[in-house]
This record gives sequence, structure tokens and C-alpha cells, in this order.
Amino acid sequence: MDAKRSISLAAMALCAAAASAGEAESGCRAESGATTLPLVELYTSEGCNSCPPADRWLAETFAPSGRVQAVALAFHVDYWDRLGWPDRFARAEWSARQEAIARTGGGTVVYTPQVVLQGRDFPTWRSTNAARELARAASRPPRASVDVGARVDGRRVVVAASARVPATADRAGARLVVAYADSGHVTGVKRGENAGVTLTHDHVVRALATSGVADASGALRAEVSFSRPADAGAHPRVVAFVERGDAREILQSVALPLERCGT
Repeated sequence: MDAKRSISLAAMALCAAAASAGEAESGCRAESGATTLPLVELYTSEGCNSCPPADRWLAETFAPSGRVQAVALAFHVDYWDRLGWPDRFARAEWSARQEAIARTGGGTVVYTPQVVLQGRDFPTWRSTNAARELARAASRPPRASVDVGARVDGRRVVVAASARVPATADRAGARLVVAYADSGHVTGVKRGENAGVTLTHDHVVRALATSGVADASGALRAEVSFSRPADAGAHPRVVAFVERGDAREILQSVALPLERCGT
């Protein structure tokens, strides 16, 4: 069944430390294009028996060789750890992010699996109309430009990202978010609703950092250093996106595969 709970107020913490922009700028880069690159967020848990189909959908739909032009991120929430299986990817911060999205949409509960497209609930992700809705989101003009550079130094990934929001009306509450994600994880679940099931996970968010709000010119910048986790997965990448206000309306995204950076 879909797992739900009442939302609570919780602050999202940053998972990265400051770094110099010069370090990242000496490495590889990616820039957003002239069209919108939609952001798809999956809120999932290894403790939820209705989540594996959504995990598979995310992996298959947004595979590197896939035709869908979008960025996917999987946020593992922690509120189902109490069922007997602590999800090793779960973070309280990811639960708080999902709760904030629910509040701004007027909801009183959160649930898993939940798919969010461009900051909005996307309940039709499993329908035949999903591809059409993704294409529609990609057809809209971008409302920000995003640039991200990275340098890999052993287990450290140094990132410098910048963005600009051209329209004055879009600048209020706009922030630049940088995520570190990887794929190819396999977990043999021993307890809880998925006991005895082997799960695979792609696009898993391992760390997240958020800038301050845009300045009067619409400029944004984030300079961070991520430590690659000991259980690092395959195909690591940095995803940078601009979101606006408490509603987390997504203005533009860009993804930088770290294989380009010598990982």
C-alpha cells in the first residue's frame, strides 16, 4: 500500500562544506541549454513495499541511454525506517523536503512512492500520459540559466555552480540547489515490508546543498565540496537546479556526469 504520514515542520540541513570557486572551475563543466530540462524527484523508501515499481520506473525511464530529456533524483525518506528495516540512503532532510512540498500544495500528508515533476506532484507518472507530460514540461521556455563545474580530487568533489534568473518576477525566493547522486546500488532487504526482496536503486541523492536567495540582478552562486560516500555507486553526477520559493517551483536544471571529470 502507499505509505503516508502527517507532515511536521523540519528544517533541511546542508550536506556540503564551502570550497573555493577556483578549484571547481579548473575541472569539467556543463551549462543548461535553450530549452527546459525538467527535474523529476522520486520520494521512496526500502521499507515501503509499493516503492520498488517506482524505483524501476525511474531507472528505466531516465537511463543514460534513454530518450527522455529530464533529470531524475531519488530521495530516500526516513519515516519508514521504524518498520524494521533502516534504509541506508534515507535522510531526515529528504523527508523534510517532501513535507515542505506537501505543505505548499495544501496537503496534510506525505506518501511513498511520490513522484514530483518540476516541483509539483506528478501522480500520473505510471500512466500512458506520463511521457506526454514530461515532453510538455520540456517544451516550456527556461526561466533561468545554470552553469556547473566540478573537479574530482580523490574522494572529494569540488563544485562551483552559478545561475541567473532573468525575469524580475521569478527572482523572489529563487535559490540554487546542488545535488550529488549515483546509481547501481543493490540491497538485499532482510526485514520490514520488503523482507526477502533484492532492490536496485539509481539516481540516489547522497548529498544536497542550497545557496542563498538570488540578488537584485537575479544572480546565484553555490560553492561546495562533497565527500564521496564509502559505498559510492556507479555513474556519479552533480545536478544543479534553480527552485523558487517554498513551493520549490523548478526554473531550470543541468546535470554533469562526473565520468567526464576523470572519476
